[in-house]
Amino acid sequence: MQFRDLKKQYNVLKEEMDRAMIEVAGSSQYINGPWVKELEAQLADYVGVKHCITCANGTDALSIAMMAWGIKEGDAVFVPDFTFFSSGEVVSLAGGTPVFVDVDKDTYNISAESLEKAILKVKEEGKLTPKAVVAVDLFGLPADFKTLRPIADKYGILILEDGAQGFGGEIDGRKACSFGDISTTSFFPAKPLGCYGDGGAVFTDDDEIAALAQSIRVHGKGTMKYDNVRIGLNSRLDSIQAAILQVKLKAFKDHELDDVNKVADKYTELLSEALGDKATLPIIPEGFISSWAQYTVRLKGRETRDSVQAALKEKGIPTMVYYPKPMHCQQAFGIEGDYEFDCSNTAELCDTVLSLPMHPYMTDEDIRTVVETLKEVL
Repeated sequence: MQFRDLKKQYNVLKEEMDRAMIEVAGSSQYINGPWVKELEAQLADYVGVKHCITCANGTDALSIAMMAWGIKEGDAVFVPDFTFFSSGEVVSLAGGTPVFVDVDKDTYNISAESLEKAILKVKEEGKLTPKAVVAVDLFGLPADFKTLRPIADKYGILILEDGAQGFGGEIDGRKACSFGDISTTSFFPAKPLGCYGDGGAVFTDDDEIAALAQSIRVHGKGTMKYDNVRIGLNSRLDSIQAAILQVKLKAFKDHELDDVNKVADKYTELLSEALGDKATLPIIPEGFISSWAQYTVRLKGRETRDSVQAALKEKGIPTMVYYPKPMHCQQAFGIEGDYEFDCSNTAELCDTVLSLPMHPYMTDEDIRTVVETLKEVL
């Protein structure tokens, strides 16, 4: 069994996928070919924003946002403590200071209450200037932007929606990657919409930000690539990845998003019956739709979680732990001593979460095998 079965997906899409890749190979237009512009238009239309600017990977997309906003030394950017390293790394790389705040224990996404407390504390201390918040759409579920936006507006800070795992999710019919002042996503192969290498994108309705992003991704170009008006990056999406993503985007819209939600519903139905109170299952708030980058359950503690994971591995069931270490504990950020912000929910999640095999091509038999094996080892 595969954790996310990309080989099965390829076999389903093989005819269209092979034709797309061969077309690019025979074109000699490997960088900035027509597939890139076509994909950007399709992505912008799907998400419901004015501009999509593709780039080399999801981390670069976040960095482009930091650079477009001019984040610098003395700026505070608020980041969930329970997320992947890049969400905070890009803040430090830009010269700003990441301030890690707690997440909601049920949704795994940034806690609006913790965010507001952290903003007030930073303002009171007066050492940093609150500038932005990185709101991560974790495990496929959009962050609670209905609550976050009023807080951001109240304190005059920008929202960067990190939709690396959230592409395809919705709140009240509005698509993920449309909620931030800038939004980003990743096309890493295992993401809800993934290519066959690295890739990323920036989304915005702001014409000026879009122009900056287009400049930054090509060495800060002005009127042409040999007219460099700012420091930028070398961060372009290859033509072959754009062609692959066009095939995958069609499948994602046509059936994959619906199919992965059916898998999640089946998991929830069977796990509720099989496990009772032995595990806490994912919660999707009313009006929200998840794209289910992961199906993540909570067990009773680190010892239980680790022993269950080992037992499942022995029986051929792959699982993953996202994330075993809070961001504020990562050595790279240099935070010493007791952390000044309460991140107790994050600490608990790091000890208890376990992600099960999850993808649109899982069969009912696959799901039953996972559920029955999990019940047995518990």
